[in-house]
Amino acid sequence: MKRKLLLACLLAVLLIQLIRPERTAEPVDPLNDLIAVTKPSAEVEAILRMACYDCHSGQPRYPWYANVAPISWWLQHHVNEGREHFDVSSWGKASVKKRDHKVKEAVEMLEEGEMPLPSYTWTHADARLSEAQRATLMAYFRSLSSAPENDHEK
Repeated sequence: MKRKLLLACLLAVLLIQLIRPERTAEPVDPLNDLIAVTKPSAEVEAILRMACYDCHSGQPRYPWYANVAPISWWLQHHVNEGREHFDVSSWGKASVKKRDHKVKEAVEMLEEGEMPLPSYTWTHADARLSEAQRATLMAYFRSLSSAPENDHEK
């Protein structure tokens, strides 16, 4: 009985490997990319690339385990959701109103420690932001707002 159950579980694990999510990587117009449009400092660019771009751009770097179901499904869901909320690859096409909204959300998420996601930093230790990096990124996002300086909460 145990052997049949073990074989059934093994077969199920093998079969789910056939269900592959569609990868997000797609051609991106570099002229619309957040970094290309805003030209941040080298420090900010490095932080953005290591902590934000895998889930919030059209060119995520997929680790080897992104090929193993059900992890692949979970990862792709995070990438899709990340791009839905804040797509740095299309920054240049967004309206000023939308950019301001995204900037405000980014600052809030960073202040609250919600980004980068803890589940991302478990496997990407370099994406764990120090308080100084977090403050640098918040200052950068605040600088992108078209709202007058006194409208910022912090």
